[in-house]
Amino acid sequence: MMASSFRDCKAWSAEGLPLSTSSNEACKLYDALLTQYVKWRNDDTVGGFEGCISAIQAADPNFVMGHVISTGLDLMSTSSSTRLDERLASAVRRTVELANSQDISPRERLHVKAMELFSRGSFLKACDVLEDILVDHPTDMLALKFAHDGYFYTGAQTQTRDSVARVLPYWKPHMPLFSYLKGMYSFGLLETRLYDQAEKVAMEGLALTPDDAWAVHAVAHVYEMKAEVDKGLKFMESRENDWQVSDVLASHNYWHWALYFIEKGQYEAALQIYDSQVFRRCKATGSMLDIVDASSMLCRLEMEGVCVKDRWRELLQSTQPHTDDHVTLFNDLHFLMVSLGAKESKTSQRLLEGLQELAKEPGDNQQHQIAGTIGVSMCQAMMEYHEGNYHQTVELLHPFRNRVVDIGGSDAQRDVFNQLLIHAAMKSENKDHQKLGRCLLVERDAMRPNSPLTERLTKRALALHQTD
Repeated sequence: MMASSFRDCKAWSAEGLPLSTSSNEACKLYDALLTQYVKWRNDDTVGGFEGCISAIQAADPNFVMGHVISTGLDLMSTSSSTRLDERLASAVRRTVELANSQDISPRERLHVKAMELFSRGSFLKACDVLEDILVDHPTDMLALKFAHDGYFYTGAQTQTRDSVARVLPYWKPHMPLFSYLKGMYSFGLLETRLYDQAEKVAMEGLALTPDDAWAVHAVAHVYEMKAEVDKGLKFMESRENDWQVSDVLASHNYWHWALYFIEKGQYEAALQIYDSQVFRRCKATGSMLDIVDASSMLCRLEMEGVCVKDRWRELLQSTQPHTDDHVTLFNDLHFLMVSLGAKESKTSQRLLEGLQELAKEPGDNQQHQIAGTIGVSMCQAMMEYHEGNYHQTVELLHPFRNRVVDIGGSDAQRDVFNQLLIHAAMKSENKDHQKLGRCLLVERDAMRPNSPLTERLTKRALALHQTD
């Protein structure tokens, strides 16, 4: 039986979030699974994510919300596509069939609809449905967290912030998982450049729950975006014991730690984190978040002139099987970094051609649509950069620089494409491109004063200018 701390049928009803099952065990397991999702942590006492998912289905095979959370988590991991993965596609169908055959609440029906939209790549439409739930049920944590992730995958920064802001007053400190709203709200604040407020709110969350890895992550972002490198290093180190227990997010937080070292030009320290944490965990989990972090980190180091070629080959083992997935453009661009870095041109070409095909397909898959508007050009720009065609890279990438937000992820993650454009502009033979590179560095310096990385690039740009 489940520990008594998790909510049973009666407790969920008392909170105005009744679940359509008569099994107390299923209700508690749903709570246990939701709690792990919010905490970014496998809880061994309940069998971790996998154990909970199996146990829910055993407790009540027809429990619709059990299927919604299990299949929803699978979809949110973006590690497989319903286009290619029959197991996932049939889990979506089964959930819809169950919902249609039962008398469930309007709230639960909306959850099923949102999950179905998400499975078709219509992330923002799914978020609209989740917001409809939150209007009537502002304390529905699953709706809030799925929306939070959906907005993240589409770069919808304002919505990421306001989705949490709208429900905050309805949550009370005694409610389960209350403190975790602080980290979520902080993330939305920092993605809309409200850094001081973001730091304050995240720290409030950490005062309540020191091991909230998402709140730690929000603070890491604030110091990254303000280029407060030493502050960031000190913060991550002083709280490492608190956040590393969140195994699902730990690698990502180590990635943030390593970014400070790259910023300072301390490449050996960054590589040590890559080898001992980021790549090690990525290999063990195969999780998309871990894979894109490893890819982005090698790309940044390589742009800084660090030789990472053997590491590209190793990482290719993790990315190559996903070449045809095309779940999100954000993932695709990171897989491409690896195939280019490993000089695996067939894989790079296959990835590009797959995207070109999907971009032509009619339908409401938003990821395929943005593949057509910006994705294919971004891929081509990266390929040109690797061929040493810097002029072409700038011509392809520059027109889209203010639309890169549409690929999803965070400002910190997307910064790799800003850096790529600056490097290409400085390396281009075209004098106008070199001027553009200097302008982009001035702009970067205005947004993130005292960044050692910007300073290094500016010195290089000025040296080029003097040799003109």
